[in-house]
Amino acid sequence: MMRPYEQRFPWNLDWNLLRTFMVVVEQKSITKAADFLGLKQPTVSAALKRLEEITGHKLIVRKPNQFRVTRAGDILYYECSTIFGSVSQLPSLLDRGEDELRGHITLVVASHVVCPQFDEVLAQYARLHDKVTFSISVADSEEIVSRVGQNRASFGVCLVNNSAETLDAEILYREYFALYCGPNHRLFRQKDIDVAELIGEPSVSFQTEVEGGALEPVANLRARVQAATRWHGVSSNLVEVRRMIVANIGIGALPVHVARRDVERGLLYQLPPYENLPLVDVFLVSNPKRRASDAEAEFLRLCTERIFSLPLSERTFK
Repeated sequence: MMRPYEQRFPWNLDWNLLRTFMVVVEQKSITKAADFLGLKQPTVSAALKRLEEITGHKLIVRKPNQFRVTRAGDILYYECSTIFGSVSQLPSLLDRGEDELRGHITLVVASHVVCPQFDEVLAQYARLHDKVTFSISVADSEEIVSRVGQNRASFGVCLVNNSAETLDAEILYREYFALYCGPNHRLFRQKDIDVAELIGEPSVSFQTEVEGGALEPVANLRARVQAATRWHGVSSNLVEVRRMIVANIGIGALPVHVARRDVERGLLYQLPPYENLPLVDVFLVSNPKRRASDAEAEFLRLCTERIFSLPLSERTFK
C-alpha cells in the first residue's frame, strides 16, 4: 500500500524541477545548465535544492573540482529522461488524426555511418512523406543505446553490446576493418610490408576497443600485429580517429569501405594483415516499449522492406 507521502508526491511535484535536474546532470555543471536553460545560476541551484527536499535524497555532490551524481540521482535521472522521451513523442502521436502522414523522427547515429541502402530509405521516405521532419545527431554507441532505451530517440544506428539487451536490434550492415597509416608514416606506400615491421608500433584506437566491447575484434587485430599495447590516441569518433592516423599519432583501424576514398586521395595507406580482417556489425536499434508514432512505424516498415529483406552479403562492405 502506498504511504500518504507517496500518494501526494506526483501532485506536489513541480515537473519543471525534473527538467532542470536532467539538464544539470547532462551539462555536469550548474552554471552550464543555467546558460542552457536561459536562467540565472541561483535559480537553478534553488531548483536543485528544492528537488532534493521534495525527494528526501541528496542527488548531486558539488564541491570544488568535483561534480558527482549520487545513486539516487542516477535513478532519478534515468526516470527523468524516460519522461522527457515520452513527452517529446506527443506531437507525433497527436498527428495521427491528420490525413497525410506527419510527425518527427529522431535518429542518433554513430560517427561516419556509410550505408547506401540506409541513405536510399531516407531519400525514398522524404519523397513519399514530405510532411515528416527529421533530426539526426551523432553520438558514441553507448550514448545511442542509452538514448533509445530512455525513449529519447526514435531509432539509433550504432554498435551493440550487452547493454542493448532490452532493445530491438537488427543488423543494418556489416563492415570490415583494416589497419592504416598516414602520409608521414615510415611505411606509407611501401611495398611488401612484413607484419613484423608493425611490432611495437604506436597506435590509436576507438574507446570501445576493449575486452567485451563492440569493437573487441578490432582490438584483436592490433594485437595480431603486436602493436604497442599502450594507446597513443583514443576517441569514440571515427572522424577523430582518422585525423590522428593522418597526423601520424599512430596507426589505427578504420572500416575499409569508409577509408577507401582517403586511400585514393593519398591520405591513408592500408597496412597488413590483408586477410582474415575483423567483421563488425552495425545495428538499427529501437525501443520495443516505445509507443511508435505512425511516422516512426512507416520508417521501420520501409527499412524492413528495403534493407532487412536483403541478404547480409549485399549489406557487407569491404
